[in-house]
Amino acid sequence: MTPWTLRRLTVPASLDAPDSWLLRGAVAVEHAAHRDAWGNLDLARTEHEVLAILRHQRYLRRERFVAVTGPATDGAPDPARVVGSAALSLPVDNNTHSAHLEISVRPGARRHGIGSALHDAAVAVARAAGRTTLTTSTDQRSEPAPGPASIAPSTGSGLVRSTDDGVRFALAHGFSLEQVTRFSVLDVPLDPSFLAGQHASAQAAAGNAYRIVTWDDPCPDEWVDQLAELETRMSTDAPGGGLDLHEDRWDADRVRATEAELRERGMRHSVAAAVHVPTGTLAAFSAFKRPAWTDEFVHQHDTLVLAEHRGRRLGMLVKTANLQRLAVEQPGARRIGTWNAEENAHMLGINVALGFRPAGGSGEWQARIV
Repeated sequence: MTPWTLRRLTVPASLDAPDSWLLRGAVAVEHAAHRDAWGNLDLARTEHEVLAILRHQRYLRRERFVAVTGPATDGAPDPARVVGSAALSLPVDNNTHSAHLEISVRPGARRHGIGSALHDAAVAVARAAGRTTLTTSTDQRSEPAPGPASIAPSTGSGLVRSTDDGVRFALAHGFSLEQVTRFSVLDVPLDPSFLAGQHASAQAAAGNAYRIVTWDDPCPDEWVDQLAELETRMSTDAPGGGLDLHEDRWDADRVRATEAELRERGMRHSVAAAVHVPTGTLAAFSAFKRPAWTDEFVHQHDTLVLAEHRGRRLGMLVKTANLQRLAVEQPGARRIGTWNAEENAHMLGINVALGFRPAGGSGEWQARIV
């Protein structure tokens, strides 16, 4: 293979800037890795989106490293020279003991030490920042059957293949499997009568004590503090497996900063929430992230019912409310993708009842880097 070197990526002023070729090359590598892993680019980010993400560093410090073929300091500014990419995220305010790493290597450039070099460079930065825990993820198109070639996480729910390249890489670099998540896809549009029936049944179970409110960004001022509380509770109420992660505190400023980032990324953020009428507080919410560059694919983002309001079918209520909105506002949508912990049986049950089908998943890994 052509010799390569590592570079730390600086954030270019624009995608037309002379040094933007490294970012564009990194995104091309990630697209190649996504096609290899998933067979499509539904879950991949565009160049524009990655640049917008890198510009927002208030709550996550974001570092990028790339492996580049050819001379270390000279050579043509050609994105095709980039053969590997690493994205390191370091929380700024909460969980400051941790960092998260994502590594992508062009399929044709694997098994030449590029991934290991990117890993080591990222670990050095994480250690210098005082981080002691590193997390990463591996992808799989289907969950394996139980057997000698499968590995279960510490939760006991879900499996990954020990023979997958990403799994072998994680094990070789000292990671332990702490959670398996399921990726599910819902083909839309759904039959309107089916969706209306599911929504009516959920509303009947919730009764008059709950009503639905909806919005797109920005969140109305009257709900922003409560949305921040729901986002905080995502870090404590949703299953976290064996990952060494603690409360991730949100406030109104963080909600507004996240909304600004999503707008710059070209994402429309659509929320349906359940209001507890007696107290006037939000009890549950569900959100879609809707990319501007495609009508066909929609990300089902966070869904949460506060623990004290569970057992009233609020999860189904907010999900169906958002699906009804989507059918009207984005009739070209064809697929909705969502992730759930394999131990989150209740939310998986809601998704299955709506028609979501398993379409792969991920392993969530953790390593000590002291």
